[in-house]
Amino acid sequence: MMSVATRKRANKVQSPSKDKEDRVHSSTSGSPDKNVVPFHLDLWLTLTLENWILDFGRPIAMLWVPLEWSPLNMPSVGDYFHMAYNVITPFCLLKLLERCPRKLPLGSSVIYLAVIFFVMGASLHLVGDSVNHRLIHSGYQNHLSVRDNPIMQNLRPKSLVDSFELLYYYDEYLGHLMWYIPFFLCLVLYFGGCFVPDKGRSGSMPVSAWILTVVSAVYNWYLVTEGQIFPLFLMSYALMLLIVQYNRRYSEVPDVNGYFMLYSFGLTLILVVTWVGYLWNDPALRVRYPGLIYVPEPWAYYSLYVVGR
Repeated sequence: MMSVATRKRANKVQSPSKDKEDRVHSSTSGSPDKNVVPFHLDLWLTLTLENWILDFGRPIAMLWVPLEWSPLNMPSVGDYFHMAYNVITPFCLLKLLERCPRKLPLGSSVIYLAVIFFVMGASLHLVGDSVNHRLIHSGYQNHLSVRDNPIMQNLRPKSLVDSFELLYYYDEYLGHLMWYIPFFLCLVLYFGGCFVPDKGRSGSMPVSAWILTVVSAVYNWYLVTEGQIFPLFLMSYALMLLIVQYNRRYSEVPDVNGYFMLYSFGLTLILVVTWVGYLWNDPALRVRYPGLIYVPEPWAYYSLYVVGR
């Protein structure tokens, strides 16, 4: 007959393996309602609100706040919005990636580098965009190139125009690339870990997720068009669809957060195509945005048809 002490020692030896089996069993079985991945409402709502307020609302604040409150030689209220955005957004991305259901294959080093590049690119954009929007108060027209702007043609010496073109390059090209490539990379990496076994459950989402899908898609339309990053957005969306097809081979489907991203990106694509179709034959914007990819910026449209009237 086994003594009490012997039974305790046996339980101690068997308990680690038993605990491991229990963890595996709890992650693969049980009630679906208890094991479903929750919708990260707090993070998605924070990202959506700060995108609308700190990014989309930034140029509006710069235009409507009286100059007496922020003279042209000082940062505007929109610049402070941008500074807050440069802190809150990478923090939310890191928290979102921390909640990824799966361990990311590329490791944390790639994520940290992506966030570092994101902050650097967004900071470059902060400086260039600040000067660009301050120039609007002096007659700068967004629908014209830097060299074609009337206020630039009157500058002396002419080499000053080159300096403004360099500033525009940091703002609209280098800053955008270093800002948006890491941003979409982090989203795609997170999406790649948002897959769960397909147990016959559709991608049902709560009402809050559907509302945020529409609100996020409208902001993403602004981000893609104003940021001139349609090829990058399209590549990211296509990569997400490829990830879905790949995981279907293993009978896995996106969780609620993955479906939220898919639906919001899909609606964004529809809005961008509608926007381009609406302005397809616009002669002025066609001159401003030559080339194969024609995606006019909303603020150029505003400068041409709202302020220019």
